[in-house]
Amino acid sequence: MTLRFFRLLACQLLLVFACATAQAADGIDITLAKIEASDEGYRLAANYSFDLNRDLEDALQHGVKLYFTTEIELTRPRWYWRDDRAVSTKRTVSISYDVLLRQYYVSMGGSVQQTYQTLDEAMFQIRRPARWLIAPKGALKHGETYEVTLRMYMNRDLLQKPLQVNAFSNSDWHLASNRKTFNYRAE
Repeated sequence: MTLRFFRLLACQLLLVFACATAQAADGIDITLAKIEASDEGYRLAANYSFDLNRDLEDALQHGVKLYFTTEIELTRPRWYWRDDRAVSTKRTVSISYDVLLRQYYVSMGGSVQQTYQTLDEAMFQIRRPARWLIAPKGALKHGETYEVTLRMYMNRDLLQKPLQVNAFSNSDWHLASNRKTFNYRAE
Protein backbone atom coordinates (compact mmCIF):
# COMPACT_ATOMS: atom_id res chain seq x y z
CA MET A 1 0.00 0.00 0.00
CA THR A 2 2.78 2.47 0.93
CA LEU A 3 4.86 1.59 -2.12
CA ARG A 4 1.86 2.13 -4.40
CA PHE A 5 1.23 5.52 -2.78
CA PHE A 6 4.84 6.67 -3.35
CA ARG A 7 4.74 5.50 -6.98
CA LEU A 8 1.54 7.45 -7.55
CA LEU A 9 3.04 10.50 -5.85
CA ALA A 10 6.22 10.23 -7.98
CA CYS A 11 4.16 9.99 -11.19
CA GLN A 12 2.12 13.04 -10.23
CA LEU A 13 5.26 15.05 -9.45
CA LEU A 14 6.79 14.10 -12.81
CA LEU A 15 3.59 15.19 -14.55
CA VAL A 16 3.61 18.53 -12.72
CA PHE A 17 7.26 19.19 -13.67
CA ALA A 18 6.61 18.20 -17.29
CA CYS A 19 3.65 20.60 -17.50
CA ALA A 20 5.65 23.40 -15.87
CA THR A 21 8.50 23.12 -18.39
CA ALA A 22 6.06 22.89 -21.29
CA GLN A 23 4.27 26.01 -20.07
CA ALA A 24 7.55 27.88 -19.60
CA ALA A 25 8.46 27.22 -23.24
CA ASP A 26 5.43 29.26 -24.37
CA GLY A 27 7.01 32.57 -23.43
CA ILE A 28 9.15 35.03 -25.34
CA ASP A 29 12.91 34.55 -25.21
CA ILE A 30 15.20 37.52 -25.75
CA THR A 31 18.03 36.05 -27.83
CA LEU A 32 19.92 39.28 -28.54
CA ALA A 33 19.90 42.62 -26.77
CA LYS A 34 22.50 45.35 -27.12
CA ILE A 35 22.74 49.12 -27.25
CA GLU A 36 24.60 50.75 -30.12
CA ALA A 37 25.74 54.37 -30.31
CA SER A 38 25.01 56.14 -33.60
CA ASP A 39 25.09 59.69 -34.95
CA GLU A 40 21.41 60.21 -34.04
CA GLY A 41 21.68 58.72 -30.55
CA TYR A 42 21.43 55.29 -28.94
CA ARG A 43 19.72 52.39 -30.68
CA LEU A 44 18.46 49.06 -29.38
CA ALA A 45 19.30 45.96 -31.39
CA ALA A 46 17.16 43.06 -30.17
CA ASN A 47 15.98 39.67 -31.40
CA TYR A 48 13.21 37.59 -29.88
CA SER A 49 12.27 33.94 -30.15
CA PHE A 50 8.62 32.90 -29.82
CA ASP A 51 5.69 31.39 -31.67
CA LEU A 52 2.01 32.15 -31.51
CA ASN A 53 -0.01 29.38 -29.91
CA ARG A 54 -3.07 27.93 -31.65
CA ASP A 55 -5.57 30.27 -29.95
CA LEU A 56 -3.61 33.37 -30.94
CA GLU A 57 -3.22 32.16 -34.52
CA ASP A 58 -6.96 31.47 -34.76
CA ALA A 59 -7.79 34.89 -33.37
CA LEU A 60 -5.42 36.51 -35.87
CA GLN A 61 -6.98 34.55 -38.76
CA HIS A 62 -10.40 35.83 -37.69
CA GLY A 63 -9.41 39.48 -37.84
CA VAL A 64 -8.16 40.19 -34.31
CA LYS A 65 -5.21 42.58 -34.24
CA LEU A 66 -2.45 41.51 -31.83
CA TYR A 67 -0.10 43.99 -30.16
CA PHE A 68 3.45 43.37 -28.93
CA THR A 69 5.08 45.97 -26.69
CA THR A 70 8.80 46.29 -25.98
CA GLU A 71 9.82 48.23 -22.86
CA ILE A 72 13.35 49.42 -22.18
CA GLU A 73 14.76 51.32 -19.25
CA LEU A 74 18.29 52.59 -18.65
CA THR A 75 19.16 53.49 -15.07
CA ARG A 76 22.39 54.72 -13.51
CA PRO A 77 22.95 53.40 -9.98
CA ARG A 78 23.73 56.00 -7.31
CA TRP A 79 24.88 55.20 -3.80
CA TYR A 80 23.48 58.36 -2.20
CA TRP A 81 19.96 58.46 -3.63
CA ARG A 82 17.59 56.49 -5.78
CA ASP A 83 18.86 55.30 -9.15
CA ASP A 84 18.86 57.88 -11.94
CA ARG A 85 16.41 56.81 -14.66
CA ALA A 86 18.02 58.16 -17.83
CA VAL A 87 15.77 56.48 -20.42
CA SER A 88 12.37 54.83 -20.08
CA THR A 89 10.47 54.17 -23.28
CA LYS A 90 8.30 51.62 -25.03
CA ARG A 91 7.30 50.76 -28.58
CA THR A 92 4.30 48.75 -29.77
CA VAL A 93 4.17 46.63 -32.91
CA SER A 94 0.87 45.24 -34.18
CA ILE A 95 0.06 42.37 -36.51
CA SER A 96 -3.24 41.88 -38.30
CA TYR A 97 -4.66 39.74 -41.10
CA ASP A 98 -6.93 40.80 -43.95
CA VAL A 99 -9.21 37.86 -44.76
CA LEU A 100 -10.26 39.20 -48.18
CA LEU A 101 -6.77 39.99 -49.47
CA ARG A 102 -5.13 37.15 -47.52
CA GLN A 103 -2.31 39.39 -46.38
CA TYR A 104 -0.69 40.09 -43.04
CA TYR A 105 0.05 43.64 -41.92
CA VAL A 106 2.74 44.60 -39.44
CA SER A 107 2.61 48.14 -38.10
CA MET A 108 5.53 49.67 -36.19
CA GLY A 109 4.43 52.34 -33.75
CA GLY A 110 1.17 52.91 -35.59
CA SER A 111 2.82 54.70 -38.53
CA VAL A 112 4.72 52.41 -40.90
CA GLN A 113 2.71 49.44 -42.16
CA GLN A 114 4.26 46.60 -44.14
CA THR A 115 2.46 43.83 -46.03
CA TYR A 116 3.41 40.12 -45.95
CA GLN A 117 2.01 37.07 -47.73
CA THR A 118 2.64 34.53 -44.94
CA LEU A 119 2.48 34.52 -41.16
CA ASP A 120 6.12 33.42 -40.94
CA GLU A 121 7.29 36.48 -42.89
CA ALA A 122 5.21 38.80 -40.70
CA MET A 123 6.40 37.18 -37.47
CA PHE A 124 10.01 37.43 -38.66
CA GLN A 125 9.57 41.21 -38.74
CA ILE A 126 8.29 41.17 -35.14
CA ARG A 127 10.97 38.75 -33.90
CA ARG A 128 13.81 40.69 -35.55
CA PRO A 129 12.79 44.36 -35.60
CA ALA A 130 14.94 47.12 -37.07
CA ARG A 131 17.22 48.99 -34.70
CA TRP A 132 15.13 51.35 -32.63
CA LEU A 133 16.27 54.84 -31.57
CA ILE A 134 15.67 54.81 -27.80
CA ALA A 135 17.48 58.02 -26.80
CA PRO A 136 18.96 61.10 -28.45
CA LYS A 137 22.72 61.69 -28.52
CA GLY A 138 23.07 63.68 -25.27
CA ALA A 139 20.71 61.60 -23.11
CA LEU A 140 23.46 59.47 -21.54
CA LYS A 141 26.61 60.67 -19.78
CA HIS A 142 29.74 59.62 -21.62
CA GLY A 143 31.73 56.95 -19.77
CA GLU A 144 28.98 56.16 -17.24
CA THR A 145 27.69 52.61 -16.82
CA TYR A 146 23.94 52.09 -17.10
CA GLU A 147 21.84 49.10 -16.17
CA VAL A 148 19.54 48.20 -19.06
CA THR A 149 16.24 46.39 -18.44
CA LEU A 150 14.42 44.99 -21.46
CA ARG A 151 11.07 43.22 -21.69
CA MET A 152 8.65 42.24 -24.48
CA TYR A 153 5.04 41.12 -24.03
CA MET A 154 1.75 40.78 -25.86
CA ASN A 155 -0.16 43.87 -24.80
CA ARG A 156 -3.64 42.66 -23.89
CA ASP A 157 -4.71 46.17 -22.83
CA LEU A 158 -4.81 47.26 -26.49
CA LEU A 159 -7.14 44.45 -27.61
CA GLN A 160 -10.76 45.20 -28.43
CA LYS A 161 -12.80 45.53 -25.22
CA PRO A 162 -14.90 42.34 -25.62
CA LEU A 163 -11.69 40.32 -26.12
CA GLN A 164 -9.95 41.74 -23.07
CA VAL A 165 -12.20 39.75 -20.72
CA ASN A 166 -11.23 36.51 -22.44
CA ALA A 167 -7.57 37.51 -22.75
CA PHE A 168 -7.13 38.27 -19.05
CA SER A 169 -8.84 35.09 -17.88
CA ASN A 170 -7.25 32.72 -20.42
CA SER A 171 -3.60 31.77 -19.96
CA ASP A 172 -3.25 31.04 -23.70
CA TRP A 173 -3.49 34.79 -24.29
CA HIS A 174 -0.53 35.53 -21.99
CA LEU A 175 2.74 35.82 -23.91
CA ALA A 176 5.66 37.64 -22.27
CA SER A 177 9.38 37.53 -21.71
CA ASN A 178 11.27 37.73 -18.48
CA ARG A 179 13.08 40.98 -17.80
CA LYS A 180 16.57 40.87 -19.29
CA THR A 181 19.12 43.06 -17.59
CA PHE A 182 22.63 43.91 -18.73
CA ASN A 183 25.11 46.76 -18.36
CA TYR A 184 25.98 49.33 -20.99
CA ARG A 185 28.85 51.82 -20.85
CA ALA A 186 27.84 55.01 -22.68
CA GLU A 187 30.05 56.04 -25.59
